[in-house]
Amino acid sequence: MMKRSDKMENGYVAIYWRDMIKFFRSKALLFSALIQPVLWLVLYGVSMTSNINVFFANNSNPPGVVSVSYMTFMAAGVVGMTILFTCLYAGQNVQFDKQYGLMKEIVVSPMPRSQILLGVTLGGITKALIQTAIVILFGYVLGIQFFFGLTIIGTLIAVAGFLMFAVLFSVSLMFLSSAIAMKVRDHNVSQAIITLLTLPLFFASNALYPLDSLPTVLKVAAYLNPLTHFINGMRYFGIGSNFYSFGIHSTIPLSEILISLGFLAGFTLIMFLAALRTFETTIEF
Repeated sequence: MMKRSDKMENGYVAIYWRDMIKFFRSKALLFSALIQPVLWLVLYGVSMTSNINVFFANNSNPPGVVSVSYMTFMAAGVVGMTILFTCLYAGQNVQFDKQYGLMKEIVVSPMPRSQILLGVTLGGITKALIQTAIVILFGYVLGIQFFFGLTIIGTLIAVAGFLMFAVLFSVSLMFLSSAIAMKVRDHNVSQAIITLLTLPLFFASNALYPLDSLPTVLKVAAYLNPLTHFINGMRYFGIGSNFYSFGIHSTIPLSEILISLGFLAGFTLIMFLAALRTFETTIEF
């Protein structure tokens, strides 16, 4: 028979399942979460790809370099946007639990607070990965070229790298959003902070355009942006290290991917320590 302490050590499972049940039971929330990134691909991706095809119709790609559409280029950015928005706003569940008194009931139980953080984080990661899968599958319908021309082994390796970056990025954002939600007492203030973070993180990155043409200040900000390093990984594993798109020849060396991976790992560690400290030291609910 499982001891009470063992049950408390697995308390994150209850937190996780509660979050997922709420997600799948709320039809409006589920529909909006799945349709939003698809709308970006359809409305922005299709229109921009059509215009870019006209502008660069006479350009020819360098010999031996894979040519991909703008839709494929920006698909990695849409995946990044999906994870960014999903994970940052997923932490608001903690804020609602505080507002309605449920968090107070949870923290006074024998369950370690780290288990609460783990359960909330796993729920956010799962939702982000579900949406990512929807974006990629629908993107194939629109003509994106992820994992194009790879062997079966190569595709498996690319998918593994893809997932590694996606999970690492999701975890870091969940820690950040959970720390904000736990620290800030007012729901409106918490939501305002998250809203303030999302747009600069998205547009000061390489989600929709290369960084080479950006002003120096924005370029520096982009290199300090975790979303930029996540998208580097997405394009490296999804498209390749050497490709041509909308008149620009892009190369992503392995050294740059290792730097991006190290940056995301460091960012995740910092966010974990900040979130854990916030959960352990917060006394007002």
